[in-house]
Amino acid sequence: MMTILLSVVVVVAVIWALAYHAASAAVWSVVVCVGLLGLTVGGVMTGVIAALVWVVFIAFAVIGNLKSLRQSLITAPIFKIYKKLLPQMSQTEREALEAGTVWWDGDLFSGKPDWNKLLDYPAPKVTAEEQAFIDGPTEQLCAMVNEWEISHELHDLPPNVWQFIKDKGFLGMIIPKEYGGLGFSAYGHSQVVMKISTRSSTAAVSVMVPNSLGPGELLMHYGTDEQKNYYLPRLAKGLEIPCFALTAPDAGSDAASMPDVGIVCKQMWEGKETLGIRITWEKRYITLGPVATILGLAFKCFDPDKLIGEQTDLGITCALIPTSHKGVNIGRRHFPLNASFMNGPNSGKDVFIPMDWLIGGQPMIGKGWSMLMECLAAGRSISLPAQSIAAGKFTSMATGAYSRVRQQFKMPIGKFEGIEEPLARIGGYTYLMDACRTVTAGALDMGEKPSVLGAISKFHMTERMRIVLNDAMDVHGGKGICMGPNNYLGAAYQSVPIAITVEGANILTRSLMIFGQGAIRCHPWVLKEMHAAQEDSVEKFDDAFWSHIAFTLSNAARAMWTGISGARGLSAPACDDTKRYYQQLTRFSTAFALLADVSMFVIGGSLKRKEKLSARLGDVLSLLYLSSCALKFYDQRGRQTDELPFLRWALYDSAFKIQVAMDGVIENFPNRFVAFLLRRLVFPRGLTLIQPSDQMGHEVADLLIQPSAARNRLIAGMYLPKSDTDLLGKLEAAMHAVIAAEPIDAKVRAAKKAGRLSVHGTDAQYEEAMKLSVITETELALWKRARALQHEIIMVDDFDKHFGKEVASKPEVWQQAEAAE
Repeated sequence: MMTILLSVVVVVAVIWALAYHAASAAVWSVVVCVGLLGLTVGGVMTGVIAALVWVVFIAFAVIGNLKSLRQSLITAPIFKIYKKLLPQMSQTEREALEAGTVWWDGDLFSGKPDWNKLLDYPAPKVTAEEQAFIDGPTEQLCAMVNEWEISHELHDLPPNVWQFIKDKGFLGMIIPKEYGGLGFSAYGHSQVVMKISTRSSTAAVSVMVPNSLGPGELLMHYGTDEQKNYYLPRLAKGLEIPCFALTAPDAGSDAASMPDVGIVCKQMWEGKETLGIRITWEKRYITLGPVATILGLAFKCFDPDKLIGEQTDLGITCALIPTSHKGVNIGRRHFPLNASFMNGPNSGKDVFIPMDWLIGGQPMIGKGWSMLMECLAAGRSISLPAQSIAAGKFTSMATGAYSRVRQQFKMPIGKFEGIEEPLARIGGYTYLMDACRTVTAGALDMGEKPSVLGAISKFHMTERMRIVLNDAMDVHGGKGICMGPNNYLGAAYQSVPIAITVEGANILTRSLMIFGQGAIRCHPWVLKEMHAAQEDSVEKFDDAFWSHIAFTLSNAARAMWTGISGARGLSAPACDDTKRYYQQLTRFSTAFALLADVSMFVIGGSLKRKEKLSARLGDVLSLLYLSSCALKFYDQRGRQTDELPFLRWALYDSAFKIQVAMDGVIENFPNRFVAFLLRRLVFPRGLTLIQPSDQMGHEVADLLIQPSAARNRLIAGMYLPKSDTDLLGKLEAAMHAVIAAEPIDAKVRAAKKAGRLSVHGTDAQYEEAMKLSVITETELALWKRARALQHEIIMVDDFDKHFGKEVASKPEVWQQAEAAE
């Protein structure tokens, strides 16, 4: 009995080891053969049973190792079933899936991320020219704008600011120098948008939209030489203001279902019959639309008369139309949550354009969706993340300073544990967001177009922007809710849902896009299997399918072992501060790859309708990426240990959320037997991870409420005026003054407690303390300055009851009520 039990244990261990290392069919055959020989020679397996086992083994070994035999007997029937089960995919879905490139997301899907490869990628840096632009025109622009004036008085940027933006080339940051643009890197572009966003969202949006998804980028990649030579210099100099119209009333997140139609036709144009397109459209939410001079337009193109070929449904197409063109209705505006950037609807009915107004000309008809998907990475990877981290840096600076300046119960509110909790989230998420923005921009500068990582950046950074602004408002209390020139949070807080909504609404991005696209695009074998099915190639499918099986079995064995061992012993970059984090992320990557594969195998094509499961799997992939960025960010900044509180908090928070998301997948998995097995493989020791501790939160909060090199690096790149005549400059000055005054406060409190002070009232007590030499005259002056700045900072705005508006008479409803009385 003991011999049999020992044999079973050995067999299980060998099978596990072979699966762990994804052994080939030949290795499996040799090892199993040796094992069977041992069992036969040792007398454990005899007679008919031994004969049957050997026959089965030889049959499988021959089939498994002879590729042609395996393909005909096993792979071909599986391939036939696979093609039937493979869900139908529309052209727009296919173009979206194939858009962009796979970068670090491919490593995360592999189950064995190569951390040294990630760390070896170059850290993005601004050039001397870019830094001069940030320190010069960008700093000047920030000093010129007043968000209260813009949003409550002008409802637009002042004319001199618009002209400054045009003259200094802000609208042409991405346009190459040969066309008169600035030719900035993705990281330089991000730094500029981030800095402006910490000062004015209106100015930031006005600058970032022409440099994001729109005519400029589309022309650079797909325009004809004639279009580039004419439009790009004009865009770079601000002679043209661009907008791009994609969203329609009936086609928001499902933009591919747009009802806007263009018909290929011939019509008189400039005195002669011309081949062109007659377009009817209705768009809305188009940023810069009300002031645009050229309109980028997406529509579905049809050729019912077959004027340019045999195909009638040509697909989504992009055109560039001057807004002055006859039939274009544009100029009205929306008012999104009191934000004053230009945004509005536009429409046209039977508007004729010649073929050379199509972006890229006639050859690009029907290729509009793939063009848009390729270029969408810029907005998702640069502009919105830059806005999000701007909120993080701004709230870290402002909330940290305010928490030190504002006092209750004779101590700064930042030292209360209740306040430390939101401060920790603000600091930890700001570090995480800055890491994600920086690493992703670096990937773009290496030539990558990471569409999945762009979606991750957009969703998770805008969501964290929402969290940090909510926390900042909670800490500021009444200071945050009273609007006025002295409220530096209210406008940003109001406009958060705009970023959440645009360029793929966050609910859609999380539940459909991140994992839905990533599972196919980033997986090492799934897309190859699909391509094999499209090509009807059994040979290619055979390679991909059996590699996929080995991949899944390996991840199952690895997931269980790393779960049991806590990932100890896995290779990781040699750094004592962070080694365990790399190991844990490798464990999670392996478990994620297993969960993803099992979900696709068991649920199949209907997985895309299991949006909650897909969203949780997307959360795991996203958090793996964010954590990877944090570790690389820490490494490329020189592993400065004073930043460890930010890094630790962010990684503990992400790891705990990964655990929650994986547990949610397993708990809600439709096949309960498979769910049972998955739980034993992924969590063999149960749910062992915890949220960031109170001590970790305390360390982060403590860094935010006092000056330090770590705090300076956290908020670096934001607009922070040096003068205390500016509100933010005054807030920072108040923090320094209050800290300088704290030892003075301690002396006076000690004197009062000792009974040395006889007068009442704070000011009088400090004057008496100076006369009694408890404090010096200089210390009294320091205390008075701190007191004055503190008072100015905590004060809120008030207005006359009509907000300065002349009221000729009472409203009619009031008059009627008074008459009734």
